[in-house]
Order: sequence, then structure tokens, then C-alpha cells
Amino acid sequence: MSYRIAVLPGDGTGPEVVREGLKVLAATGVKLDLKHLDLGGERYKKTGDILPDSVLEELRGFDAIYLGAIGHPDVEPGILEKGLLLRLRFELDQYINLRPVKLYPGVDCPLKDKGPADIDFVVVRENTEGLYSGMGGFQYKGTPHETSTQVHMTTRFGAERAIRYAFDLTRKRNHMKQLHLVAKTNVLTFVHDTWWRAFNEVGEADYPDIKREYAHVDATTMWFVKNPEWFDVIVVENMFGDIITDLGAMIQGGMGIAAGGNINPQGVSMFEPIGGSAPKYTGQNVICPLAAIEAGKMMLAHLGEEDAAARIEAAVVKALESGKIRSLSAGKMGMGTSEVGDLVASLV
Repeated sequence: MSYRIAVLPGDGTGPEVVREGLKVLAATGVKLDLKHLDLGGERYKKTGDILPDSVLEELRGFDAIYLGAIGHPDVEPGILEKGLLLRLRFELDQYINLRPVKLYPGVDCPLKDKGPADIDFVVVRENTEGLYSGMGGFQYKGTPHETSTQVHMTTRFGAERAIRYAFDLTRKRNHMKQLHLVAKTNVLTFVHDTWWRAFNEVGEADYPDIKREYAHVDATTMWFVKNPEWFDVIVVENMFGDIITDLGAMIQGGMGIAAGGNINPQGVSMFEPIGGSAPKYTGQNVICPLAAIEAGKMMLAHLGEEDAAARIEAAVVKALESGKIRSLSAGKMGMGTSEVGDLVASLV
């Protein structure tokens, strides 16, 4: 069986890390029919196009999307992010942002006395609602009376489908069989009441085997640092999920290894390293490609190629345990971007 994959290398160091990710994917033997698309900052600068409707329609026909990074120093912040990344999430209804937080052996952790046994959880972030839905506006902009609003749009439908996905994942992981809802129910008493009721009603009715826990988002940031071993699976609304997953990336070793998926379980999903385009490192062969390699692993697992995905993870672990990769930070790895890709591919 062959899978049709849209490859979006993107901006900055995106093409470099995608190249290494594709190298490792090829080493698995899984047949991928790749099509490269030139979406990103350079295309926008040349043509003014961000995501043409024709390209969006084409993307609907792929089995998955493999993304490098979006962000260009010559393009005003927000243009590419809203016009490409957010539009893809909304138009393709990628309503789950899936972020594994796992510390591998051989990776430095900034937390004292914490190791791989302590940091192994998954964040399920609702990906199409909340403050990122784009609802809001200005009144009297540019005057002393300027007023701006950003609406936190939550639907019971949106919250519940994310919650059900998280319960199902908790069952599948079969780790602690524990699901945390992270919110701020004591302050956001409307939108997070919807989340609270959906969480408990769905859990009581359909998932009696899963233990339900709750944590305020501010407390969660403390527990990530003090007791990350408390967590198995977390379900969280959009903006809070965006924030806590960056902290999660740091405790698992940094952006050099943190990958994520924008998931539509019934449609086209997109997988990417969660770090930015790092334009200052472009073309220097110094950026760590492991996050992109991990994103490729997630893509294969999503496509049902669990064995190949497991072989990539095992290869990443062996590469890290080898001692050849001294650091995950750009310019400090002790080897180049392409050499890291070669090493992991040789171990698959």
C-alpha cells in the first residue's frame, strides 16, 4: 500500500529538517507517494498567495501532510500563521492538536532528579475553537477610546469531541488510565463550565474505566515542573494547550525533539516539529532534525503503520544513547543536521 503525502517544507530551516525526516521515513520501507508544495513566506513574497483555494482543495485528497516550519523574517507576524496554519486547521477540521511529551534516555532534562520514567504523557489540545477562532474586532481603532475584543468561542460539540478523543487515547495508551481536564473553571465560569460538564458527563456515561482528574491551568504549570509523573493524558482548550505544550517541550529536552500532529480522525491530518522556522540558522546544517523525524513517526502511526513508527522511535533512542549527539540545541549537536538524519536512518 502506498500513501499520498503532501510535503510542505516551508520557511527557514523547515526544508532542512524535512529532508532528514523524509530520509528516515524512506528507511522504514513504507511506500510514500510524495508531492512537494511551495507554501510559505517565499511564495507569499513573490506572488502574494498564502493558501490558494485550488491548493487547499488539492490537499483534501492526500492521506496526510508533512510540514517543516512556517515563519519568515520579511513577512509581518500573523499573516502566514493565520493565512496558512490556522486556515489549514480550520478548513481541514483538524480539531485535535496532539502533543506527546516524552523524555528519552540520553536527553538532558532541566528538572532536578527527573528521568524518562517521570516524563511520559500526552496533551490533547482542542485545535479549532477558543480564542483562536478569530471572533472579535476593534472599535475606534487608533483613537484614545480604542476598544478591542477577542471572543473565546466554545461549543459543546467542539469540547465533547476533543474530550472523547482524549478518553479513547487514554484507553489505548493503557498506561495510568487517567485523564486530566486542564482549565480555569474558577474564573472562566462560562466556557470552562461547558468543558467541565462535558468532561464529567461523557466520562460517567461512556468511560467508567478511566479515572478523571482536574487541574487549573496555572497549577498545571507548577506540576509539570514539580511532579510531571502525575500525568498520563491531558485534555485542554486551545490557548491554554498552546501554552502548556511549550513548557512540555522544555521538560522533554527542548524544541529540537518536540513534535506534534494536527489531527482530523476522519480526514487529512498534518504533522510537524513544533519549533519555529529559526531563520538565523537557515542553510548552516546546524539545526536538530529529531523533532521533524518524530513528526514523521507520528504520521506513520496515524496512518496505521505502527511497526514502522516503533522502529523510528527505537532508532531515535539508539541514536541518543550512542553519545554521538551531544546536545539538541542548534550548533551544539556535535554533528550536522544531515549527519543526525543519516545516523537515525541507519538505525531504523
